[in-house]
Amino acid sequence: MSRPDPNRELVERPNKSQLKRDMQALQDVGEALCQLSRERLAKVPMSERLRDAVEEYQRVGKHEAKRRHLQFIGKLMRDEQDVAAIREALDAFNGTSRAEIARQHKLERLRERLLETEDVLGEIGAEFPDADLQHLRNLRRNALKERDAQKPPRSYREIFQVLRQLSGAGAQAEEEAPEEGEEE
Repeated sequence: MSRPDPNRELVERPNKSQLKRDMQALQDVGEALCQLSRERLAKVPMSERLRDAVEEYQRVGKHEAKRRHLQFIGKLMRDEQDVAAIREALDAFNGTSRAEIARQHKLERLRERLLETEDVLGEIGAEFPDADLQHLRNLRRNALKERDAQKPPRSYREIFQVLRQLSGAGAQAEEEAPEEGEEE
């Protein structure tokens, strides 16, 4: 009888429980995809086979059929090339991606600077040519009055909404603009 060689490296295989957790996580990502609207789903980078399966899930009506189809989507997720990109897109839709959080913080700082001095309107006009600077000036004035009178910060919030719309419109224009050398 031969003894095992102590110098031989042991090949570790994944824990069965860990494999199940990983598969459940992929199925959860698939379920999150199924909850998206058609417009958002179109923006997520995924294979056509997975996209078709998600769209089929949205058409299925019976509970048991949906459950089985969700398991199928989980299986397809295992074959997906770039699951990280799918998770990143879902995080962006949920507002939990680092890029989205950084964008929100940048807009909050811009709003605070605007309340400190009206000179920031020039920066906003340069960064967002479509901005209605007069409207922002009025919102700034109203926000300062609300703060002094200790009223609810309606205009303060509206400034953020306007900046977010401007920022979102700018990001969409960059995405939709053709690349250099690419024809429209």
